[in-house]
Amino acid sequence: MMVKLILGFLWYLIHLVISLFNLWSHLCNNLECYLISSELLPKFRNLRLEKLKYLGVVVDSREANNILKVKQLLWWLSTIGVKNVILYDVEGVLKKLLEPGIKASRDRNSRNSINVSANMEASHFSHGGMAVECLSGSDGKEGIAKAANLMYSDFCNCATHGSAKSDIIFTEADMACALRAAGSGGAEPDLLLVYGPVRCHLGFPAWRLRYTEIVHMGSLKSMKYGSIVKAFYRFSEKYQNYGM
Repeated sequence: MMVKLILGFLWYLIHLVISLFNLWSHLCNNLECYLISSELLPKFRNLRLEKLKYLGVVVDSREANNILKVKQLLWWLSTIGVKNVILYDVEGVLKKLLEPGIKASRDRNSRNSINVSANMEASHFSHGGMAVECLSGSDGKEGIAKAANLMYSDFCNCATHGSAKSDIIFTEADMACALRAAGSGGAEPDLLLVYGPVRCHLGFPAWRLRYTEIVHMGSLKSMKYGSIVKAFYRFSEKYQNYGM
C-alpha cells in the first residue's frame, strides 16, 4: 500500500509539474505576442521578407467557415507585406466562401483583356494588393491523376516506338514536368502556416512542399498577430542551404 501511495503521489506530482510548465509557456507566449503586437520589442519591428516569395496557409475545414477570421488573417498578411499567398483547406470551403472575390478578380481581368487559363481564373484573386491562390484537396487529387495519365501516355508511346520497358525510368523531374503540363505545378511556398488541431499539412499538395518550412499555429479562432510576426522573424533568421 505504501508503495502504491508513493507511486501515485509521484505520478500526480509529475503531472502537476508538466501542467504548470505548459501554463507558464502559454502565458509567456501570449505576453510575447502582445508585446510584438504593441511594437514594444524592437527586433520584430522590421521584418526581412526577401526570402519569403510565397506563403502557404493551411486552414482546417471545420474552422474555414469563419470567414471573418480568414479575412482578418489575409488583412494582417497584406499589412505585414506578404505578396503571394496560397490558401488551402482540404474540403474547398475557402474557395466557395471567397468565390465573390474570385469572380470580381476574373471580371477585372476580362475587362483588361488579360488572357488567363481556366485553372488560374477559378482559383486566383487579389486582396489588398496581395495575390491569393485557393486550393483544395480535390485539386491535388485531380492534378496527380492528370499527371499520372500523361506519364502513362508517354510510357505507351515509348513502348510503341520500340524502347525497352526496362530503359524507361520516371524521375522527380519527369513528375514535375507532368504536373506543370497538367496545370497543377504551381509555386512552392517558402513557409507554410498551419491552422488546425494537428501538426501536419492536412493534405496540402506534397509536390509543392519540397523545401517548405512548416509551422503549426494552433487554432484559427485563437490566432494572434504577434504569433504571425514571430513566425516570419524566425523564418528570416534561418539559414537554408538547399540546392547547394
